[in-house]
Amino acid sequence: MNLNQQFEQIRQSPTVAMNDRIVAARAAGKKVIPLQVGDPDFATPAPIVAAARMALEGGLTHYGPSRGLPELRAAAALKLGRDNGLNYDPHSEILVTHGGIHAYYLALQSILNPGDEVLISDPTWATHANMALMLRGVVRRVPAPPENGFIPPLAAWERALTNKTRAIVLNYPSNPTGAYPSRAYLQKLQDFAAAHHLWVISDEVYENLYYEEKPASAGAFPGAKERTLLVNSLSKTYAMTGWRVGFLAAPAGVMANALKAGQNSITCVAPFVQKAAAFALSDPQIQQAAADMRAAYARRRALVLNLARENVSRLATAPRGAFYFFLDFRALNLSSLEICERLLEEAGVGLVPGSAFGAQGEGFVRMTIAASDAEVESGFRAILRWAEQQR
Repeated sequence: MNLNQQFEQIRQSPTVAMNDRIVAARAAGKKVIPLQVGDPDFATPAPIVAAARMALEGGLTHYGPSRGLPELRAAAALKLGRDNGLNYDPHSEILVTHGGIHAYYLALQSILNPGDEVLISDPTWATHANMALMLRGVVRRVPAPPENGFIPPLAAWERALTNKTRAIVLNYPSNPTGAYPSRAYLQKLQDFAAAHHLWVISDEVYENLYYEEKPASAGAFPGAKERTLLVNSLSKTYAMTGWRVGFLAAPAGVMANALKAGQNSITCVAPFVQKAAAFALSDPQIQQAAADMRAAYARRRALVLNLARENVSRLATAPRGAFYFFLDFRALNLSSLEICERLLEEAGVGLVPGSAFGAQGEGFVRMTIAASDAEVESGFRAILRWAEQQR
């Protein structure tokens, strides 16, 4: 019997695959420092948990509206205004989703027809390309070389354009590199999209994790709103990865399609989760808790950079955002997969190969700082020792 051949173009999530290997290694008694998964090591702030508990006890255990609770859509609109200077109608331009991946799925599902081309920077999170392929789109990679700070030169977008291009996908701050561009760059990219009648899908899940100036939203430019679909989630900012709640903000016409896609994929997000999410987005104390988590990531970032300087190592370049380092092992002339396999076996550190994020990631390895201070320090020290032994 025939199977869906689209999946022949898609590989298993590299993060999940590496995590499975690490789980197996630990089960076999091997000590492994887990620096491979982008899951905050912090507990979800207790007041958010209390809000969910109150909602459960209040009986919010049945179906909710497929658009999302009005309270959460209003909170998302408030957040977009407060943090990004954007004005969205919570009734017609915001849809609650089952996490950021689901928001991205709905965005693509709403605008793509089979054979439409999507421009995606390389390197980027594997799901950005895989989801487009699953929906029978065609992915064209736009090189974002390390020499350009992992930002595609504007001319590279132009070179990738064809008469079948329908959308560009952005992810800033980036997973895996932590890079994000200037406002001037984003303005020019929006001008490019407008000139060629392209949609812009912007994954802004890591927007609150920045260590320099605050990154601009792709929608925060004159005329951008009418062609921009914003993907967001509470997972990273509020340490709510397991809650699976996010939102899509898009023009009302797009949202009509997204609503149908949502109704026929998940029906609705659990209402008690939505109540907790609305509280998280709105409460000032929770915003402070999120800022405190960002400060902790900044401290770990500084720790890694200090260790690299002390050891005269060029492995680590300061990420501008997110909670990853994209470590540069190109001098070893080994594949990034081999580097990760050897670091797991010989140094006891779990990491993700850069090649999993695209051709431009070859020779690099992604290391998370969303782990405890002790794990980040001991893990990076082990990486430095192993790298020194390869000379």
